[in-house]
Amino acid sequence: MAFDTILLAIGPGDAERTERLAEAVAEVAGPTGASVVLAHVFTDEEYEDVIAQLDYDTMGDITPDEVATRHATVRELGRELDDAGVTYTVRGRVGPHGDSIVKLANEVDADRVVVGGRKRSPTGKAVFGSTAQEVMLNSPSPVTFVRSE
Repeated sequence: MAFDTILLAIGPGDAERTERLAEAVAEVAGPTGASVVLAHVFTDEEYEDVIAQLDYDTMGDITPDEVATRHATVRELGRELDDAGVTYTVRGRVGPHGDSIVKLANEVDADRVVVGGRKRSPTGKAVFGSTAQEVMLNSPSPVTFVRSE
């Protein structure tokens, strides 16, 4: 199957699995020449925290794309994709994680969505929910789940 666009969704817990995520994406994007969209979705609170950490002028015109581009996890994944010869762009969103990822997958016409996560018990999923599960159930394209060890 040929891929044109792969959406790699990056979340708060993905800093520890950047290498695994980059490998999973490069494995598909490299041979097919697909472009990758690195997507970081922030909750309102996360977004405000990151803006404060990055020392932005809160009165200036700041976009979620710009904030995502400067996020450490996104930069690390970008370096790893560069090393693998994979082209990518960065997109940022503010909103509920799962819903925002699905909307972005539709916007960029993603052929595949890649999400990371950790193994959870059924009770853990029921109590806390799962962004990956929401994306898998609602994505417009196939989803690859990259589990941390």
